[in-house]
Amino acid sequence: IYTLSLHDALPILVDNVKCDPEEARALRAAHDWIAPGYHMNKRHWITMTPGEETDPILLRELIIGSYLLVVAALPRARRPVDPLLYAHAAGLAQ
Repeated sequence: IYTLSLHDALPILVDNVKCDPEEARALRAAHDWIAPGYHMNKRHWITMTPGEETDPILLRELIIGSYLLVVAALPRARRPVDPLLYAHAAGLAQ
């Protein structure tokens, strides 16, 4: 799992994504719409509750980054994509 959407369970749009623990801490401090993971490991997951102040580019980067974290942890033979090539194609790698 790289994202858990709780759209049907709650009256607002909420997505959980996997995140590097240090980055998650910084994101929670910088953005009111990012909180510790709802019903998830609070160290490795964040909950995003997008609103008007949400940066759509950051939201996209967090979703793609979550996917890449999960894919990179899979055995090489089971990876649907190469995480580095995908990150580069998505404009997230240099």
